[in-house]
Amino acid sequence: MRYPYLLGIFLGVSSGSLAGLGAFTFIYARGYSYAANNPTACANCHVMRQHYDTWARSSHHNVAVCNDCHTPHNLVGKLWIKGVNGYHHSAAFTTGRYPDNIRIKPRNAAVTEAACRHCHEDFVAAVDVTRRHGDELSCARCHSTVGHLQ
Repeated sequence: MRYPYLLGIFLGVSSGSLAGLGAFTFIYARGYSYAANNPTACANCHVMRQHYDTWARSSHHNVAVCNDCHTPHNLVGKLWIKGVNGYHHSAAFTTGRYPDNIRIKPRNAAVTEAACRHCHEDFVAAVDVTRRHGDELSCARCHSTVGHLQ
């Protein structure tokens, strides 16, 4: 009869400790800022500073912020990508396991491609050539410096 009681105490202390540590980390890392639409939140980490600075000088800085290009244009997709990326970013920055020269992952490149096509759909429909050598044309292949000057 004693063991279930001790197990309950252990689970309570463990879950309380994890919740406290998670809350401290979230507040310390300014995790709440990522729920907003302010591009300065993306520059909280030093490896994103160059991306922020080049966006500020780009042709899109007056018409688009980070979320416009790097999250889907629907609420569920936006929350999903922010959650997945937030988890991976926090794990990488907490452990220090990330390259100084970061590159976009295929999943996020697909989101960005969809964002280009969403905002420029009239133009894309007029010039889109599908399936050249089995691949669909990519906006970023020719316009890689539009959002972030190189």
